[in-house]
Amino acid sequence: MWDEGLARRDLIAAGFAGAALLGLPGRTALAQSGDKAPDAPRSSPAVARAHRVEVPMPHGGVAAGHPLAAMAGTRMLMQGGTAADAAVAAMAVMNVVEPWASSAAGNGFATCFERRSGKVQSLAFTGGAPALLDPNVDPKELDSGHKAVAVPGAFGGWIALAQRYGRLPLATLLEPAIGYARDGHPLDASIAMFIRRQQAVLARHPTSAAIFLPDGQPPAPRSIFRNIPLARTFQSLADAETRALKGAADRDQALSAAYDHFYIGPIAQDMTRFSQANGGWLRMEDMRSYRPVWDNPVSTVYRGMDVYCSPLTSRTGLELCEQLNIVEGWDLASLASDRASLTHLLIEAIKITKADVYRYAGDPRFVDVPVATLLSKDFAATRRKLIDRMHAIAFPEGAALATGKQPDRPAADENTRGGDTTSLSVVDKEGNAIAVTTTIGGGFGTSVVMGDTGLLCNNGLRVGSTAPYPGHPNAVAPGKRALLGNGPIIVLDKGQLKLVCGTPGGETIGQTQFQFLVNALDLGMPIQQAIEAPRFALNAKPSFYKPGAAITIQLEDRFAPADVSALKAKGHSVEMVGAFAIGSIQGVMVDPSGARMGGSDPRRMGYAVGY
Repeated sequence: MWDEGLARRDLIAAGFAGAALLGLPGRTALAQSGDKAPDAPRSSPAVARAHRVEVPMPHGGVAAGHPLAAMAGTRMLMQGGTAADAAVAAMAVMNVVEPWASSAAGNGFATCFERRSGKVQSLAFTGGAPALLDPNVDPKELDSGHKAVAVPGAFGGWIALAQRYGRLPLATLLEPAIGYARDGHPLDASIAMFIRRQQAVLARHPTSAAIFLPDGQPPAPRSIFRNIPLARTFQSLADAETRALKGAADRDQALSAAYDHFYIGPIAQDMTRFSQANGGWLRMEDMRSYRPVWDNPVSTVYRGMDVYCSPLTSRTGLELCEQLNIVEGWDLASLASDRASLTHLLIEAIKITKADVYRYAGDPRFVDVPVATLLSKDFAATRRKLIDRMHAIAFPEGAALATGKQPDRPAADENTRGGDTTSLSVVDKEGNAIAVTTTIGGGFGTSVVMGDTGLLCNNGLRVGSTAPYPGHPNAVAPGKRALLGNGPIIVLDKGQLKLVCGTPGGETIGQTQFQFLVNALDLGMPIQQAIEAPRFALNAKPSFYKPGAAITIQLEDRFAPADVSALKAKGHSVEMVGAFAIGSIQGVMVDPSGARMGGSDPRRMGYAVGY
């Protein structure tokens, strides 16, 4: 049994370092107030001093989207667990403490580095559309409600990680999450705000209102928040494993018993009964036929380093690699003092890449996607020629390759719906590393708690994750997996771990990670400085699926006024946003000596914990 008092003494004795000790403001205090970073020179290409200290991780550590998740993962490492054990424990806690963005019934990707073999593997835990889905459904019904449910994928991914790379029992991994769900935890002010914003939708569904609107009202910030049905669900999964172990099952078999409890046992049965009774499409066969998928990541070589990211049905892996391939043709380090010119080149690379990926990407089980071409250096060199170093180009058409269909007819509603996500990065004592980005789609996903499970499902069938144009490679269809923005990253330098990172942010995920990698790999910033440097994001109306879409550049307001003016002079439409408003990188960087330093973004409530 975990002893909190002993743990605190152990952490102090082990040289515990965590940004949480600083008590610094998170996303709510900074991004919404518009406060400036202290000592951030307005003319500098990056903040001169980071808000937060880098977190040393001599024996390992976790950077995650919430302090309790980072601590839960680190607890597993201190009990002899692996990076996979830490990742599963942290994801389970994020389901409890970040319920608007994470769920065991959600979706996601993991990118995993095994030091012993030197191999990087990708795990997709992404469920598709139910088999009963009507492709002609009104897209608004895919935003929230019972018909918006995608097949739950995340718990299957937890089991797959634990079976391949883990060491500890599932009961141990779920223990922190069960405790926080059953006994409660102080609700982060930003989560209370998100519940209030979604109050009207949550109130439509009694199972959701019972958890998120106690006494008919959103919980107050910092009040003790519980999810008793979720605690029971997690306990039942741990008990399924324990029963199997008592029956002489080995570890893998016992984990499979927990998997079956979720996908063909009581949890699946409860979800499907609830779905059918309320007009939804999810059925037992959808649950039974789901499997998480191990695959090779997509990758490119950038400045001599190997960059790995998630394959389809993540669009971000393709985006990231093409973006890096395009800008590799320029000496970005020489532009460190010319922020406007550097930002302009990054913006234009993102435009071109978005056009290409959104034209062709879809579920490869249903459509042919020219992945090799999109990843090639020759293709990037051709696309680079579209960029005018002095003037912004219009949002272009995707490259005319052998396959892929441009929108050729109007859609009733083309506007992309936003997505909400969370991320974590782990390095363990042996040097294994895992980055995970997990989501339930738009905030609170479907907004429907499924029966008595305490679980929200992913609304990943909404416009944006799917294309609103019939015949498009990413048009919604029964059994088809929608595109995710999730794209956690591993970077190796001559076969050695250099960087593990990821971010939430929907459409901005690939953009945020791209800027972070340029900061770290081209400009040589330490991890926390690379995370905190001012960011931008492209927004498209109606969406990135549409050639000629109106592009607005959102700039965090720490960009120097002269740089903002220079970007406007190049023809960019600019919108200023909060000082810390875009993305939330969680990562660990390894320097040539082998020293591992964790970093966590002040833009949300994430923290890094090392020991």
